[in-house]
Amino acid sequence: MRVGIIGCGYVGLELARQLAGDHEVIGVRRSADGADAIEATGATAVRADLTEATDLAAVPDVDAVVFAASSGGRGPTAAERVYVDGLETVIEVFGGRDAPPERLIYTSSTGVYGDHNGGWVDETTEPTPTTEKTRVLLEAERVAREHAAAHGIDGQVVRFAGLYGPGRYRLQRYLDGPVTEGYLNMLHRDDAAGIVRFALEATEEPVLLAVDDEPVDKHDFADWLADECGVARPPKQSKAERLDGAALSEPAERRILTSKRCSNDRLGELGYEFSYPTYREGYRPAVEDYRNDA
Repeated sequence: MRVGIIGCGYVGLELARQLAGDHEVIGVRRSADGADAIEATGATAVRADLTEATDLAAVPDVDAVVFAASSGGRGPTAAERVYVDGLETVIEVFGGRDAPPERLIYTSSTGVYGDHNGGWVDETTEPTPTTEKTRVLLEAERVAREHAAAHGIDGQVVRFAGLYGPGRYRLQRYLDGPVTEGYLNMLHRDDAAGIVRFALEATEEPVLLAVDDEPVDKHDFADWLADECGVARPPKQSKAERLDGAALSEPAERRILTSKRCSNDRLGELGYEFSYPTYREGYRPAVEDYRNDA
């Protein structure tokens, strides 16, 4: 299979590494450094802006497209340009070819579920986004399914929980505190890539929720992390304490108030096996590095 990874960044590079040897991979990034990183995985790099049809013309025909781009943590306007406008452009460019791809996978976010007061959500749960950015992500999901279908491409959505892994452990944030109450739904980078590969090779599920086995209370996670690192447990605070007197934007307040636990039961039923089933395995390298440096 020839796979095109559009926005071949944090997850995309790991996906390219995992696919190498079994599939032909083409990674797309704008920068020269990004192209070098793609080449280092063994994939072929193409420098292109995913929002520019003329740039995308340089990408060869592929059997499947993975849209794994990031808006760089910026606001809803930037997110819409990448996730909605960019995705539409990608679909139109590849879907208009003589040999269009059969499939497209769009990597979304569990943020589309909104607030469920700590309750469980899964693939059957109706998304209820609470911020402009998560509403953009849900609109991009519609584009991935409906706009792709209109071009003869089967669209799939993989909703990632909070990503962590090499370069993104954020240990100090939890060790220093204060830590606000709520649940963490997490996914190691290697499993994020592994689940996309699984979706490409083993299932045509229209939506998959990509999260590890154990959503964890933030206070419990912070205490576990402190104990493993051999330091004092950090101070804690309630959501009300975090919001009291804080100069926060409305989206930031909504993120603090949003709480849910994401289930990966469907992934288990389909047969995916996690490399890092919980944060305990996933954070072990970071804990060991911290203790070695202490």
